[in-house]
Amino acid sequence: MEKILTVEVTEDHGGERVDKFLAQELCEDYSRAFIQRLIQDGKVLVSGNIVKRHYYISPGEFIEVTVPEPTVYNVEAEKIPLDIVYEDEHLLVVNKSQDMVVHPAPGNYSGTLVNALLAYCKTLSGVGGVQKPGIVHRIDKGTSGLLVVAKDDKTHRGLSKQFKAKTIRRVYNAIVRGVVELDNGIIELGVARSKRDRKKMAISFDEENSKMAVTRYKVLKRFKDTTLLELVLGTGRTHQIRVHMSYIGHPLVGDEKYGSRSPLGRPALHAKTLGFTHPITGKYLEFTSDLPKDMQEIIDRESGKKT
Repeated sequence: MEKILTVEVTEDHGGERVDKFLAQELCEDYSRAFIQRLIQDGKVLVSGNIVKRHYYISPGEFIEVTVPEPTVYNVEAEKIPLDIVYEDEHLLVVNKSQDMVVHPAPGNYSGTLVNALLAYCKTLSGVGGVQKPGIVHRIDKGTSGLLVVAKDDKTHRGLSKQFKAKTIRRVYNAIVRGVVELDNGIIELGVARSKRDRKKMAISFDEENSKMAVTRYKVLKRFKDTTLLELVLGTGRTHQIRVHMSYIGHPLVGDEKYGSRSPLGRPALHAKTLGFTHPITGKYLEFTSDLPKDMQEIIDRESGKKT
């Protein structure tokens, strides 16, 4: 059954864009991307009129948001082995393998992390919807490493607030093409959907239609033809690390989508460290995971090359 929400614009929010305003007001339950899709589909009315996402609201206006009934997919529980790093009654931390998709989507309705979680856990949070129970954040198929999963809605919302506030500590290891010259650096460049290929992201200098992304990098080891990096995310944009590194001329080894072919068959990217404050206990937790075998083999092989 569809749901209709009504929000009044107060004096404090006059002059804001409707999509940004709603994303802030409804952040407990819906993402900004979801709000923008509703606007695009004509599901958001301001004073009874359909508007576009860049409409600027005025105090006293009433916004009506129609949230359609979620599409229900038959997501089945599957007994798939999981590498559980930590677990308590509210959440668990999983070390995801590079070949596993996080949640069901067209073309991947089985064999996902969600399928495995449904078989493993008695309860999972429902904030993410029927296709993403427990899923607070995601990493791409092809990327290995740590994810936190929420077992209840309160925990999910508490973790989501930390991701939004950028207080979650996320550290990645990557192997990139070429020898990175600077020992460390910060990349601050906007990222948007590519106009040439909608399946890719691209660097964008259009502030209106892109999202600023911040990636900090540190050289861990230089080899003859590649470099091992530590990367810390200041933001969590889609394909952020892959796009940033490709743009500065050092695409990830194995990342064919962004310019680097390799027998590895996937981007050499691993979510190594994940740190957050437990939403229920208030205790800070931090976890690390070892590099997967395929990335370690590259490092061992590169270490043996003569420079």
